[in-house]
Amino acid sequence: MDNECFLLMRADEELVDQKKYLEESCQPKCVKPLIEYQACVKRVEGDNGGDKHCTGQYFDYISCVDKCVAPKLFQKLK
Repeated sequence: MDNECFLLMRADEELVDQKKYLEESCQPKCVKPLIEYQACVKRVEGDNGGDKHCTGQYFDYISCVDKCVAPKLFQKLK
């Protein structure tokens, strides 16, 4: 009976997405790629043709954050 009450209480608890928290904590370590991405976005804002993009800079920034998050996230999942 105690286990059933425990399961019901656990079901009511809201789960926290650790990845989002870790991404926020890793963002300050990836300032350089973020600045490069933001500078690119400013450069291509006026491009009406759609030929210019900042995909490379965006992926550099996201890769930096992911490299920081991955080891910490998998420690929490174990």
